Amino acid sequence: MTLAVPTSLDDAVRLLADRPDAMLLAGGTDAMVEINEGHRRPADLVIALNRVTDLRSWRHDATAGTVTIGAGVTYSELMQPPLVELLPALAEASRTVGSPQIRNAGTLGGNLATCSPAGDGLPVLSALDAQIRIVSADGERTASVHDVMVGVKRTSLAPGELIAEIILPERTGWQGYAKVGVRNAMVIAVASACLAVDTDRRKVAIALGSVGPTIIRCDAAEEYLASNVDWNAARVEPGALDRLGSLVSDESSPISDHRSTADYRRHAVGVLARRLARRAFDGGGSDRANEATR
Repeated sequence: MTLAVPTSLDDAVRLLADRPDAMLLAGGTDAMVEINEGHRRPADLVIALNRVTDLRSWRHDATAGTVTIGAGVTYSELMQPPLVELLPALAEASRTVGSPQIRNAGTLGGNLATCSPAGDGLPVLSALDAQIRIVSADGERTASVHDVMVGVKRTSLAPGELIAEIILPERTGWQGYAKVGVRNAMVIAVASACLAVDTDRRKVAIALGSVGPTIIRCDAAEEYLASNVDWNAARVEPGALDRLGSLVSDESSPISDHRSTADYRRHAVGVLARRLARRAFDGGGSDRANEATR
């Protein structure tokens, strides 16, 4: 095995153009698990991206209302100010990822490239309608995150392409992320959800993880919730939250596996959606203690 360690994006792209079958290694937190478990063999050439400075930075364009995250930015960095204020749901999702060591190594671009339905950052990227800048020796293109994620650990990236940046819009409304696992920390999501409110357009986005072959956007539930919000008071009636949970559950398509049953996952995303909506629109009504049993 040969290890290449480029220090610029141009160098990384050139290496990948010569060897499109090379293994790209960012934080390695997903790749090493698959290799250790025998599900993957590294290629003859491994291209380590952790020293590519172009991938390790981010920028905020207040005029355009966007935050652009380099693919090599780590979860730990996403949890720090000012990113935690600019992208609170992404920071919240990052806090649920593994241990401090994993968060120090794992990257947002790696999470997207792996494209596991349980990836913690992916429901946030979906709910915020992220745009992905993809580069290759032939040039670059920008694609919707919904077009990049095509299946279980499958993306639309062509041989020789790599993810350079994730472009996220600023939202004026509340946003948050929640997940359910078999324990309280260092756990793969059994079910997850992100809710993001766009108060300027009076819209709501809801994205689900671990309940389909890739991240699911809940179109019917989003339209229903937005139409039942008192936007002037930022409130929603309790009955509307009950219906919201049912709609979200109906839009999920989970499977049963060694970590959970499909029925539990379907129930769980409905509960998560109600909880997030209650946090977003204060005064939702029912008691939190009762919610935990519903």
